[in-house]
Amino acid sequence: TEILARQHQSDLAPIFEKLGIRCELLVGALNAARKKKIHDMLANGEIDIVIGTQALLSDGTSFAKLGLVVVDEQHRFGVEQRAVLSRKGEKPHLLVMSATPIPRSMALALYGNLDKTIIDEIPPGRQRVDTFLVDESYRARLDGFIKKQIDEGGQVYIVCPAVEEAVEDEGDLSLYDVSELRFCEKKPPLKAAVQFSAEIAEKFPEYKTAFVHGKLKSAEKERIMSSFVSGETKILVSTTVIEVGVNVPNACLMIVENAERFGLSQLHQLRGRVGRGSRKSYCILVSDSHTEAYEARLKTMCNTYDGYKIAEADLALRGPGDFLRDNTNAEFRQSGGLKFKIADTCEDSSLMERAFEAARTVIAEDPELKSHPELKSKLLSVWDSDKNSIS
Repeated sequence: TEILARQHQSDLAPIFEKLGIRCELLVGALNAARKKKIHDMLANGEIDIVIGTQALLSDGTSFAKLGLVVVDEQHRFGVEQRAVLSRKGEKPHLLVMSATPIPRSMALALYGNLDKTIIDEIPPGRQRVDTFLVDESYRARLDGFIKKQIDEGGQVYIVCPAVEEAVEDEGDLSLYDVSELRFCEKKPPLKAAVQFSAEIAEKFPEYKTAFVHGKLKSAEKERIMSSFVSGETKILVSTTVIEVGVNVPNACLMIVENAERFGLSQLHQLRGRVGRGSRKSYCILVSDSHTEAYEARLKTMCNTYDGYKIAEADLALRGPGDFLRDNTNAEFRQSGGLKFKIADTCEDSSLMERAFEAARTVIAEDPELKSHPELKSKLLSVWDSDKNSIS
């Protein structure tokens, strides 16, 4: 997210400057003096627009008059994280964006809590990324394909779910993706970025290989990514730290190891790192898990290229999580839960929309529900379980 924040700031600041709008950057890597200056200027209203990472969520960040919150790549943030920013102003407008909305956002749109806008066209010049699912028996052919792409002038990403071996759940998986692991019956061995990059470097000594992960210092990540962007590094082995904010038009092959370990939305985000230039691009999902649930899920990626459709499939698999906190839950669940007796959140979306319209009509005609005492009683019983938990 820091790479993405810096990219946005460098792109947008010159445009805003011409309009007399001051735009600054706030990320964790800034030194203490610079952070304090940014915090003071935000509190005093001297900065019009601030672009940043989770540093914006800190207690030390306050705004003179927060009017608009834009959350880019919203699937990388938790429910409470997004709520924290909104609470830093007096009911600011909120815009959340993602190529692959998380299940909760999909459900909020269905329930009328979010208005949705769908951009169903790919940017000019982008190509569809052909996607294939293979297992370890294809390794020799895959190595040959890597060599072919590089020899023709392209570059390659290889994504692993872990940083190092022997740490089963290590890596950069976001919280909402952890729920995917419940599908795994017998987990194939994890590919780890550190060891796998060494294997790749030994296998392809004629090409420069590097690896990057979220635990590296910012300066080191910048150095590695700059080498890949310039074309000096031909193969980049990484964790999902490259999921967002990386724009390398020359990269044409994305290989995802242990693809069964990733959520559909996350796989779609990773696939989006290639196909950004004129080269024909490919995404290869490698998995030795042959359970029916996994194969069906991963084949969805091979047959579906619409991020919104993938997000709908994710919603059907995961569930939307909690909307009201009950007395037994200390935290909001970000997936699962919320099943209806007579409707399914995805398959019966038209019925959901009709129910929302009916609810809106009732509220417009009878805002205090005087003519609907039973409905009012039910709502109050839910509200009283935790009056401050409505999300």
